[in-house]
Amino acid sequence: MSVKTRHIICLFLTAAIWGFAFVFQKTGGDSMGSFTFNMLRNVLGALTVIPVVIKTYGSLKPDKETLKGGIICGFFLGIASCIQQVGIELTTPGKAGFLTSIYMVIVAMSGFLFKRKTERTTWIGVVVAVIGLYYLCIPKGESFSLTLGEILCITSAFLYACQIISIDMFIDRVEGIKMSFIQFITAAVVSFVLVLITGEQVTISGIMGGLGPLLYVGIMSTGVAFTLQIVGQQGVDPAIASLIMSLESLFSVIGEWLILGLLLSGRELLGCLFMGIAVLITQLPALMPIIKRKLGINGN
Repeated sequence: MSVKTRHIICLFLTAAIWGFAFVFQKTGGDSMGSFTFNMLRNVLGALTVIPVVIKTYGSLKPDKETLKGGIICGFFLGIASCIQQVGIELTTPGKAGFLTSIYMVIVAMSGFLFKRKTERTTWIGVVVAVIGLYYLCIPKGESFSLTLGEILCITSAFLYACQIISIDMFIDRVEGIKMSFIQFITAAVVSFVLVLITGEQVTISGIMGGLGPLLYVGIMSTGVAFTLQIVGQQGVDPAIASLIMSLESLFSVIGEWLILGLLLSGRELLGCLFMGIAVLITQLPALMPIIKRKLGINGN
């Protein structure tokens, strides 16, 4: 298995963990304030990766570049996750998943700003994925007017795009897992500041009421998945990485089916098909040489 393949697998795992987290974010946010929930999930995320950081690097102390990258990525992560959490509570999980996943379009478009070539197959994949997300997340006949919750989800998509782009800018010159740890600490501080500014009430009963969802989102969705994201983005074009991670919407539907017993409709299955095709299209440049070699075809 090549290094790039392992990185892509990490991104798929990230999408799966994030997708299942939508159910838990919805239920956990009902028991405590949105900013409290995000503060605690990031604290849990930081605690989760401490043993890995120490085993990998020998200490928690970062170099200057890792510290800088962690703070910048953590700032965007903290603001994005807090805004997304409020948005999820004000709209349906399906719409929240669709609108948040728009970050893949934003990341692809950012290539113009950084003078990075974006393959034609990536653009085609993004368009197909957006169609898939629409069928997957938006029920037939439902009007698509923007509410406050949906506007917040779109805002979080821009911020998540900034976080993905920031990781891409730093990943080749930092200690990745250590940067992930600093990212969580920074995001927790951002959430805590919002708790203070808004006067959100933090109660033991509220925390205990959402403890189960909090543990999953904190340990798996934050600690494990965001660390896998940083590892996975090494050597993978950020536009392709963001498209793969946008599969979280597909996995959120699977999570609703497995956890809540909700069956997929024909429309949702069609959306899943589009999403799978989209990811396959983005991988065509890498797959074609292998296919040609297997078929004994020479030349371009």
